[in-house]
Amino acid sequence: MRTRYENMDKVTNDKTFSDMRRWMKERRAKKKDLSRQIEQYPYKDIRKLHRNQYGFSITWIGHSTFLIQLEGLNILTDPVWAKRMGVQKRLTDPGLAIADLPEIDVVFISHGHYDHLDFGSIRKLKGNPAFYVPAGLKNAFTRRGYRNVVEANWWDSFDHNGLVFTFVPAQHWTRRTMLDTNTSHWGGWMMENKTLRRSVYFVGDTGYFRGFQEIGKRFDIDVVLMPIGAYEPEWFMAVSHINPEDAVKAFQELNGKVFIPMHYGAYRLADDTGPEALERLYHEWDRLLLEENQLKVLALGETLWP
Repeated sequence: MRTRYENMDKVTNDKTFSDMRRWMKERRAKKKDLSRQIEQYPYKDIRKLHRNQYGFSITWIGHSTFLIQLEGLNILTDPVWAKRMGVQKRLTDPGLAIADLPEIDVVFISHGHYDHLDFGSIRKLKGNPAFYVPAGLKNAFTRRGYRNVVEANWWDSFDHNGLVFTFVPAQHWTRRTMLDTNTSHWGGWMMENKTLRRSVYFVGDTGYFRGFQEIGKRFDIDVVLMPIGAYEPEWFMAVSHINPEDAVKAFQELNGKVFIPMHYGAYRLADDTGPEALERLYHEWDRLLLEENQLKVLALGETLWP
């Protein structure tokens, strides 16, 4: 019998056919401006990224895909360059073409949903990366010929070339077929250089949950890559997708130093738009009088050199 994974406190994402009909009815009644999209950064650092061997950099490629250069490693999170997601076309081009990437050393997967795990993109990566994946997903990689695959349960840690990678909880769910609901896990990834006390937390896909408080107690976090989109309608999405206000609340509980938003603007997974998510994020940041330099909103293809 296959293992079925659960959230903390047994929180579920069960939705009925009536719930789906209600959402579709609400969607038809809304008028959204889809002409406004997230901008591309005009000055891409492609050559500098290829030459960089030791510097720390974070490049937002789009949705939940980042190129992170940390202690000489080229790391990708949830690599997805897909032009479509189901029947929906991608709204914004990736910030970097997949051919423009350097050779990749490590790939982190947060969970198995198609907007976070796209084997068509993975096949095109240069290099021979190690794949760090949630429990239950390893077989999906090995049957496609990938051998350097590390599977993780929550709080599992791994040493990799002087870095420590830890798989931490999230509140979500997953499915790739009609028969495999929650047969693989979901979560975020913490990347740490404990000698230099430098860390990046890739939150993955999540609703707001008490796990942020525990993660904040266990780790000293520099940069938080935090989702802010796909939250509307909130009565339907709140369990699995955090809204901008709760994302800020979670960041405060994590005691992070820098907030970089993600998971908005690439695919229309819900009824909110990328610009709407950003407007709510900025409004909440200002309302709470948080430090301006702690919020780093990246354009597509923009690189932060912390």
